Amino acid sequence: MTAPRFGYGTNGFGCHRLPDALRVIAGLGYEGVALTLDHGHLDPYAPGLAREVAAVADLLRDLRLAVVVETGARYLLDPWHKHAPTLLHDERERRLDFLRRAAAIGADLGAEAVSFWAGVRPPSVPPGTAWERLVDGCARLVESATVPLGFEPEPGMLVETVADWHRLRDALGRPPGFGLTLDIGHCRCLEPDPVPDCVIAAGEHLVNVQIDDMRRGVHEHLEFGTGEIDFPPVLAALAAAGYRGLVAVELPRHSHAAPDVAARSIDHLRAAWEKAAVDLRDPAEEEESR
Repeated sequence: MTAPRFGYGTNGFGCHRLPDALRVIAGLGYEGVALTLDHGHLDPYAPGLAREVAAVADLLRDLRLAVVVETGARYLLDPWHKHAPTLLHDERERRLDFLRRAAAIGADLGAEAVSFWAGVRPPSVPPGTAWERLVDGCARLVESATVPLGFEPEPGMLVETVADWHRLRDALGRPPGFGLTLDIGHCRCLEPDPVPDCVIAAGEHLVNVQIDDMRRGVHEHLEFGTGEIDFPPVLAALAAAGYRGLVAVELPRHSHAAPDVAARSIDHLRAAWEKAAVDLRDPAEEEESR
């Protein structure tokens, strides 16, 4: 039985320089990082990008950190409008260009996946047009990407549930490079099934997992123990599903106390895994070990 590989998201270290954030994350014992491309964190539009990517790749290797690339920066493309433009907007080519840059950076870093989402449908864009734009943008990204893509259902966005993701995947023709990013908190927030069941059902499609606590019907990423999720069964479900990718903490509003929050988070996850491992242990094997 293989233990999960826990990581931490750099969007929860927004007050740190990226190299400092990576060193803190590694120093706390995490095995990976979910790296959100943003101002000051491998800005894909900054001069000298190739040199910086090479330096970060070297640092990740030195720190023995695996990496996934996240693309959810709030104001990277538009200083006035959060997350805009998306693949649904009239200016969607800017988002597609950004996602292609992210995929190229991911390839250079040796990333296990590059994660992205649909976005919120603009009021001026009819639902049918928004869906056509999303399918077209995803298809074009799949054609050019050389790393696995993890599409994340996000509450309030055009694709907000795992069922929506399946519909999108079917529309794309089920390409092998188009996987699923699953946020454990989102399962509690709006998926119809219990969180462990949601994990098991999604298991074969997972290329990236984000983890955080959450309450039913409220899209707010919470520290472990402050929401409604029981984590040992969730980690047991990930193990049962055969998932071997990163399980990265997603707390984007906690940068003000990042080192302390990250330390508490890995302690909680380790304790949850210890309990899950006991529950998963084969009784026959346990009897033999006595």
